[in-house]
Amino acid sequence: MIPPFVSLEAARSANAVLADVRWYLDGRSGRAAYDAGHLAGAVFVDLERVLAGLPSPDAGRHPLPDPERFAAGLGAIGIGEDDRVVAYDDAGGVIAARLVYLLRITGHDAALLDGGLGAGMSPLERVVTERPPKAFAPRPWPEAAIAAIEDVLAGDAVVIDARDASRFSGEVEPVDPRAGHIPGAKSLPCRDHVDESGRLRPAPVLRERLAAVGIEEHDTPVISYCGSGITACHNLLVLEQLGFANTRLYPGSWSQYSWRHDLPVATGEA
Repeated sequence: MIPPFVSLEAARSANAVLADVRWYLDGRSGRAAYDAGHLAGAVFVDLERVLAGLPSPDAGRHPLPDPERFAAGLGAIGIGEDDRVVAYDDAGGVIAARLVYLLRITGHDAALLDGGLGAGMSPLERVVTERPPKAFAPRPWPEAAIAAIEDVLAGDAVVIDARDASRFSGEVEPVDPRAGHIPGAKSLPCRDHVDESGRLRPAPVLRERLAAVGIEEHDTPVISYCGSGITACHNLLVLEQLGFANTRLYPGSWSQYSWRHDLPVATGEA
């Protein structure tokens, strides 16, 4: 399997399908952004329709899609189960990471494009890429890669929060019912893993960031969450890039946890 982060040159040489996974928390249209300009040959993957199930307080804003929904959505846009996929966005990969993570945990070859939309040197393309539909067989989400609320509260894993520090501390909360974070969680904002150009920071810098929240040994159990289980995947891909394998995604994330008024909430810095 290719590493979790690759260059555009590597993606092209590997004949990978480029997938544009732009989505915005503020309600802007990712599809409109794709139509306005995308990397040549890239298909658009709709996060809401393909990479998430129906939202609810019980499940969160972006619960995992049924494997059948995921497979059908990818097959319909011309991504087959044997295709190698390299995904990107315009936010350092923190959105596109959801597609890459779901593909990798189910055994498919996928990676994030290091540098994202800005990695392309040629003018952006406005013609919609149309690929013939392909077969994509659904595979169940592996239990070893997914955590529930009970796992997060068990206390036997380092729990990391991928949101910006201001949301972690409870200073602001733009979308979910309560502000703050899961007690005991450590703040590890995923957007800080990349530099101003959207490229992944050097490994020593990343290892230092991980060590600061108690992740040093490669077998350290880690659970990653965020607002709704999207950007948390970026933390998990960075961990994999650095050789950490005992990791899980909490898909419901804060959007599920904060609806549970019987559960405690912490505020302030970790």
